[in-house]
Amino acid sequence: MNPANSALLTDLYQLAMLQGYDHGGMEETAVFEFFVRRLRPGRGFLMAAGLEQVLEFLEDLHFTPEEMQWLASTGCFDKDFLTHLETLRFTGDVHAMPEGTIFFPNEPILRVTAPIAQAQLVESRLINLLHFQTLIASKAARMVLMAPDKLLVDFGLRRAHGAEAGLLAARASYIAGFTGTATVLAGMQFGIPLFGTMAHSFVQAHDDETLAFEHFAHAQPDNVVLLIDTYDTEAAARKVVALAPRLERDGIRVKGVRIDSGNLAEHARRVRQILDAGGLGHATLFASSDLDEYALRDLLASGAPVDGFGIGTRLDTSSDAPYLDCAYKLQEYAGKARRKRSEGKQSWPGRKQVYRNYDAEGRMAWDGVTVEDELLPGEALIQPVMHDGRRLAPAPRLEDIRSHAAANLTRLPEPLCSLQDWYEYRVEIAPALHELARRVDLAQA
Repeated sequence: MNPANSALLTDLYQLAMLQGYDHGGMEETAVFEFFVRRLRPGRGFLMAAGLEQVLEFLEDLHFTPEEMQWLASTGCFDKDFLTHLETLRFTGDVHAMPEGTIFFPNEPILRVTAPIAQAQLVESRLINLLHFQTLIASKAARMVLMAPDKLLVDFGLRRAHGAEAGLLAARASYIAGFTGTATVLAGMQFGIPLFGTMAHSFVQAHDDETLAFEHFAHAQPDNVVLLIDTYDTEAAARKVVALAPRLERDGIRVKGVRIDSGNLAEHARRVRQILDAGGLGHATLFASSDLDEYALRDLLASGAPVDGFGIGTRLDTSSDAPYLDCAYKLQEYAGKARRKRSEGKQSWPGRKQVYRNYDAEGRMAWDGVTVEDELLPGEALIQPVMHDGRRLAPAPRLEDIRSHAAANLTRLPEPLCSLQDWYEYRVEIAPALHELARRVDLAQA
């Protein structure tokens, strides 16, 4: 069993509610939407990601015989309900914003329309998939904005919160504009370009640092990027310069060096001088060590001659904003709009559409959120992607998703491109949606 695809990867209350619907004969169509209520401090925008994994999960939704046997053994569910559960499949529709789309609070990025048992059951896993990849893509996008045209590599697998998180972080960051990842399985599964150098342990395992460099160069002749900060960074740079002619005679060229500790900007300047003076002007300088978008901004603003960055912990955990205030809420059941009115957690009722408008320079100016069947000025962002449980088109290529994300970033308002947290993007809730909420409130009073 692949746990990631299991129908049991849900919360107990989902199954308890399903049995309640079953007992009550409630089989009508429900509409749920996934959205973010508010942004975390320091965030000005989000980037949608995770839709592909959601559609894969929905297409394959079912309970295996082993899972059904286990559910029966718990004694929590009656026989008639389990009989119905045994044949459950997803037969609904999905509308969504394409992955890589920039979005803002109160804008649904996914809508599920299906018999209520189906739409309810998938809530936990859908939030799980959309929340995490959107979180990481949004963090990565900020780094891409701070280091345009630089090599950016996901280094975060070892610090990610589990295997799936590490793998999907590689995918989400690549969508946002990273150059590649160090996670090998992401290369196999998603076709993401792989990058890697060497660890301090490789250098430490040798009695001589130069010998470590030489062994690595002969083992990886097409990828000679040497880690030079195990002992003395500048001294190691000089060793690389001294070794380079010997490697050249063997047909091996030093591709670059990596610095992973200390004052990265100062070491980078000194190392660059050493490499240039030693005839290695072509060698790139790659930096890592606890980096995020703010560190990238400051390093590049200082003029540090760094060509690329390996970014790990702060990316794969989104360390400064490790979660989104997101929800998957019932908006309609049996043809009637529904609305949650809990204090501080109110939702807008009904099926919705988001329209985006641009200024004269082609940058995002404002969004309008309204009921699905009302036309507003602008570009409609939510599109049909699944009908009757089947995709309407083949899965888009990851490169195409990445291109869509890049196009979205180029159209961000300037304050959001420079990480200004004072700027609040304009999202208007249309009068038609206000009126629907008023009618629903009266009906529920």
